[in-house]
Amino acid sequence: MAAYWLSIIGVLALCLLSVALAVYSGFSKGRRGVLSGPIVPADDDNLLYRIDRVHMNSVEALAPFVVPALLAMTVGVAPAALAVLVGLHLAIRLVHCGIYIRGGNAAKGGSIRTILYVSGALVTAVLIVMTGWAVIR
Repeated sequence: MAAYWLSIIGVLALCLLSVALAVYSGFSKGRRGVLSGPIVPADDDNLLYRIDRVHMNSVEALAPFVVPALLAMTVGVAPAALAVLVGLHLAIRLVHCGIYIRGGNAAKGGSIRTILYVSGALVTAVLIVMTGWAVIR
């Protein structure tokens, strides 16, 4: 497992990002006296909504990436290739979070934020295919 240290650090960073966003979302809601749960109405101009959605996007993206990343380590995917995918996914998630929380046109659906979210999903798909390929070969 020592060969996968970069990937392990990256996976832990993704988990920490999700936890940090949960705390940030909860704290932000508590400060404004809002109950836990989704922010209604859904409005990209509302900072509290964006904080809540970036947290949920992080949670939604976490398991589909982390599970294949861990499986990739167990089936022997090349450590360097896995580290690149983990690093790329982490970078995409961090930029996505920053843009979404900042708001403005880049944070609206169908813009840079959406491109980043889809890019993260594509990196996840590549990871799944690589892991599956390592199993069958």
